[in-house]
Amino acid sequence: MSVLERARELQPDLVRLRRSLHREPELGLRLPRTQEKVLAALDGLPLEITLGRELTSVTAVLRGGRPGGAVLLRGDMDALPVDELTGVEYASELPGRMHGCGHDLHTAGLVGAAMLLADRRESLQGDVVFMFQPGEEGHNGAGAMIDEGVLGAAGKPLDAAFALHVSANRLPGGWVASRPGTVMTASDVLRVTVRGEGGHGSAPHHAKDPVPAVCEMVTALQNWVTRTFDIFDPVVVTVGRLHAGTQQNVIPDTAEFEATVRSYSEANHERLAAGLPRLVRGIAAAHGLDVEVEYEMLYPVTVNEPAATTFALDTARELFGPGEVWEAPQPASGSEDFSLVLNKVPGAMLLVGAAPEGVDVEKAPQNHSPRAVFDDRVLHRQAALLSELAEQRLAAGASA
Repeated sequence: MSVLERARELQPDLVRLRRSLHREPELGLRLPRTQEKVLAALDGLPLEITLGRELTSVTAVLRGGRPGGAVLLRGDMDALPVDELTGVEYASELPGRMHGCGHDLHTAGLVGAAMLLADRRESLQGDVVFMFQPGEEGHNGAGAMIDEGVLGAAGKPLDAAFALHVSANRLPGGWVASRPGTVMTASDVLRVTVRGEGGHGSAPHHAKDPVPAVCEMVTALQNWVTRTFDIFDPVVVTVGRLHAGTQQNVIPDTAEFEATVRSYSEANHERLAAGLPRLVRGIAAAHGLDVEVEYEMLYPVTVNEPAATTFALDTARELFGPGEVWEAPQPASGSEDFSLVLNKVPGAMLLVGAAPEGVDVEKAPQNHSPRAVFDDRVLHRQAALLSELAEQRLAAGASA
């Protein structure tokens, strides 16, 4: 039986697990119910399991029956603080929480890969580390697991690391895409609080109004980006939160905003961290106002190792056929803390289309939308691909 045929047999179990996870989404680094469900799904498999100390992670090691290297497979498990509006029958039962980025599929797919590889353990030429990770959505879960030793869980250096990320739009269901080099952006957060002196709205000359200064900063961020960075190495700065005041005729003491900052190269990542705080401090000084600036560098650029990417795409073509595998011409604009793993281990992240059958993939709601729907028919394909990536990479290392 081929790995894809065996994966199809697992599909009903993977769907049940995925939908159970979807109904009870959890946020951040503490996912106790999710961890329980993963452990129950892995129960009975020949795995060495370690639980996280500071986060509810699960690290499982499968020892192959033949000597060889080690490969890591990652699946993130956390959800988003979003009210779900999909209307699916397995929708979130918890207000303000939703698996709107597809991490429930990642988790179930990785469980499926563990099942498939356990079936083939005796012929496996090395070890596989399964990294079930909380806190990908801005909580540095990968960094925390690295600190707790996930990269050394096999007791030997890792030869490669792979992860999949589903997409609710843009890719047809089941298709696989990736590219060598930069595959996803770096992600940072700029937080600014401008402090002035409040007063009556009718007499701004007797106050120090922080609102015009913040407005100028928001506009200046966009102008500075277009005049500082090469358009062929793009940078995106988006102000997603802006707040000031309590009433129309009251000048507030403070005004504040937060922006997400994305960049496609480490050089620009560093330039932004220095330049954006300098810009807003200069504007505050020009207005005679105090300012507090926090620039948090969240995740670096996600960079696929070229040889690992070629191997991964070739493996996907052999599994699914060349018509359903695509080398992307440009990076995705999202960010990933799997970048922290790829900074230390050669490997690749691949995208898997999970748009429902019959939808226009160009118009379907995107990841993070409260209306994003992911088709769980791709679960067995995820499991099969992850399994093949590990098994074939170990075999290649053993024969090298």
